[in-house]
Amino acid sequence: MQAQARAVTGVLAAAALLLTAGCSSGGPPPGGRSAPPRPAVASSSPARPAGEGTPPAEGSVKVLRTVAEGLDSPWGLAPLPGGGLIVSSRDRATLTRVDETTGRKTELGTVSGVAPQGEGGLLGIALSPHYASDHMVYAYFTSASDNRIVRMLYDEKKPPGEQLGAPDTVFKGIPKGLVHNGGRIAFGPDGMLYAGTGDSGERALAQDRKSLGGKILRLTPEGEPAPGNPFPGSPVYSYGHRNVQGLAWDGKQRLFASEFGQDTWDELNAIAPGGDYGWPGAEGRSGDARYRDPVAQWHTGQASPSGIAYADGSVWMAGLRGERLWRIPLKGTASSAPPQAFLTGEFGRLRTVAAAGGHRLWLITSNTDGRGSPKKGDDRILELEVR
Repeated sequence: MQAQARAVTGVLAAAALLLTAGCSSGGPPPGGRSAPPRPAVASSSPARPAGEGTPPAEGSVKVLRTVAEGLDSPWGLAPLPGGGLIVSSRDRATLTRVDETTGRKTELGTVSGVAPQGEGGLLGIALSPHYASDHMVYAYFTSASDNRIVRMLYDEKKPPGEQLGAPDTVFKGIPKGLVHNGGRIAFGPDGMLYAGTGDSGERALAQDRKSLGGKILRLTPEGEPAPGNPFPGSPVYSYGHRNVQGLAWDGKQRLFASEFGQDTWDELNAIAPGGDYGWPGAEGRSGDARYRDPVAQWHTGQASPSGIAYADGSVWMAGLRGERLWRIPLKGTASSAPPQAFLTGEFGRLRTVAAAGGHRLWLITSNTDGRGSPKKGDDRILELEVR
């Protein structure tokens, strides 16, 4: 089934003061001067519901092992229910299955229609909420004309390289650019498909509710605007975003999203239906009643965040330019203590983090994306123990 995209009517962040600009993948800025640095501050929010404990202010991260090495421009990650990890390659437009026990890599196939360029290519992936019966893998990618979401049948009984069915486009028309293509997709607790998009370098799109750029979209698995969306008949769930590449839900099914800033502030936001997150009128906390302030914010050289995951009462956020893993302990939809940084500079740029069950996370590096400095073994998947 195919649905055309339709017209649609902090806390203290331990931060060194950086004046360089940040872009969506944490590389050199497109130009412009930085605003004077300001201290990061917390936004107010409701208290955590009764029965949900507050995580400790201090946490820990232990690298248990390297799961796999030698990945080319990895971007999206989807853990399989029966074991194994599917990883997308942004530049090669392939999906690869990784055995998390042995590290063995099996290429499933190439996704047709992908046009890698700049920050675009084969980006986020997600498994169908009915994967056990339909074996569908969803992918967000940049084509020659737009960013779109497709689904493909994964048939592991076929020979390696031939295990992917033809892409079935479920949603298209998301603006594309050399930068700010968004790209993270995830199925929420409600079974709906959420997608983070970017402004594609055209700032005004983020405030235009008729545009799909600079938004978080909420769709049915078939690509239609999801029932209960804040704007009737529209896939738009929230707007005023610069470039969203991280989506995760906490234990109370509240949605959080990471967002790249321009010159001064990267953000972690608690997402409310219909919320306006300020871009381009605001970057970071503004105090402007028209906009929703972030849960936490960082100077762009310390974060440039991509993927996020929720575990042990905290959001864990992968930093590209910042080359570190951030822990943001939560109390309700606010941070309960200053964020902590781990693994700073140890593995280079960090792209994707995903819950692995228990106190564990999967973490993907991003040093072969054209902006990193690859070392022997890059790129890799790591298994972490976190608290």
